[in-house]
Amino acid sequence: MSKLSSETKVLAEGTVVVALTVILRDILPPVYHLPQGGSVTAAGMVPLLWFALRRGLRAGLEAGGVYGLVNMALGGYVADPVQALIDYPVAFGALGLAGLFRKYPVLGVTVGIAGRFLAHFVSGVWFFWMYAPEGMNPVVYSAIYNGGYLLVELVISAIVIIILDKRHLLDIYL
Repeated sequence: MSKLSSETKVLAEGTVVVALTVILRDILPPVYHLPQGGSVTAAGMVPLLWFALRRGLRAGLEAGGVYGLVNMALGGYVADPVQALIDYPVAFGALGLAGLFRKYPVLGVTVGIAGRFLAHFVSGVWFFWMYAPEGMNPVVYSAIYNGGYLLVELVISAIVIIILDKRHLLDIYL
């Protein structure tokens, strides 16, 4: 297979993955939606994580970043241009970090979601501190708020990725 053909295949696969993520995260109703943003979905991050594990860091970062922009365009909350970058392309692009751990998919899922958590955590402290209950440190609030729903997403995503890995679906059509 030529290099151009291979790159075209990865681009097409990435496009399908972004579309599938839109369906799972933005069209299907979330399992639970938090009041200031963030939600638990029916394995909504799995397509991006699966793609990163299959295609590596660069492709994963790019697909996640593109999805973040699409998610923002479909109704994301923007308080500031820097917040928009952190909460959307950077946070979802961080899921591509899973691509560093192809041989250890659960570790990849954990690192990818931890990267997303870190982006949302920073944004929460910097831009959404005012939502912290009176007397609560905004750092603690952001950690609890973002960690709460992302921990559930981590468990769901890890279970689905384990199933895909056991059935050797991470390597299908490579």
